[in-house]
Amino acid sequence: MGKIGIMGGTFDPIHNGHLRLGEQAYYEYGLDQIWYMPSGQPPHKKDHRVTDSHIRLEMTRLAMEGREGFSCSDFEVMRSGNTYTSQTLEILHEKYPGHTFYFIIGADSLYEIEHWHEPAKVLAQAVILAAVREYESAGRSMETQITYLKEKYQADVRMLHCGEIDISSAELRRMTALGKSIEPFVPEPVARYIKEHHLYQEVAECRKLLYI
Repeated sequence: MGKIGIMGGTFDPIHNGHLRLGEQAYYEYGLDQIWYMPSGQPPHKKDHRVTDSHIRLEMTRLAMEGREGFSCSDFEVMRSGNTYTSQTLEILHEKYPGHTFYFIIGADSLYEIEHWHEPAKVLAQAVILAAVREYESAGRSMETQITYLKEKYQADVRMLHCGEIDISSAELRRMTALGKSIEPFVPEPVARYIKEHHLYQEVAECRKLLYI
């Protein structure tokens, strides 16, 4: 039996903000492991071309090097078709019935989770750890949103006291396409991999990303 944190995402590319969230969950809630799980075919990413899943998997694997308790999982990459969190958690419970899963999300996802595929199943199958950050546009505080989800879904939702780093994968793709260094924002092996494989540098991609 184990307390397993799941950090899902496109990771296109993975960056220090993703790592910071996982580290905070690991230490704050005494988790046994954190599994970083790049999505295979994310159903919600329709506004730009997503990098090949095996490339994103390799970048994630490189980011995990030397981090005790942290690992990269190909669980979603190896699945075909759209990969939904509700289905992933269901399969994980079948495969690892003794584990308790903690699903780690950013603050924005806390407000958007009811728009996910089968949100009730997501909330029933994992403890939700949400990074603390207030959103004025949300119209309600995080405490109010957590109370709402707990009462409506009988969910176990907890705050993750880690401010999110103000950088996004989309911004890092833009910076790379424009020839700017992203080394301060990603692990060194990831920055090197992106450079060596000339990722995010296509002219057409650059023009497209400028408007995302």
